[in-house]
Amino acid sequence: MNTLKAGDTTPKFSLPDQDGEQVNLTDFQGQKVLVYFYPKAMTPGCTVQACGLRDNMEDLKKHGVEVLGISTDKPEKLSRFAEKELLNFTLLSDEDHQISQAFGVWGEKTFMGKTYDGIHRISFLIGEDGKVAHVFDDFKTSDHHDIVLNYLKSS
Repeated sequence: MNTLKAGDTTPKFSLPDQDGEQVNLTDFQGQKVLVYFYPKAMTPGCTVQACGLRDNMEDLKKHGVEVLGISTDKPEKLSRFAEKELLNFTLLSDEDHQISQAFGVWGEKTFMGKTYDGIHRISFLIGEDGKVAHVFDDFKTSDHHDIVLNYLKSS
């Protein structure tokens, strides 16, 4: 797994959102974007992480940050997830994990003794210049938003 690092140019992408509309990374040019990859919608950890972002959206916006959550779930499932948790940001569907691979977050995982390929829970702050400003790869689902905000406050 070769994860993007700070300073790397972000791969361009266009993915369907929870409403089936195409969203392009280039739509956010000149803005900061938190692209966060998560394994599966509606699962406990991913829900905690998404709700943490939801509840801190005002602070993230104060720092000029848009949020895009990416998983391999189909748009229909993302739509249910967004409705159930009242999420106030965009979820994108990367069903063929092309974008997860481009960011270097797709790879071997082990869960309860089984090994399989999946998304690693890693987030990327993309700067106004389209380059990776920071990689968040060491957090708990419950403190992800705090770690992101602390970084934004200190940078």
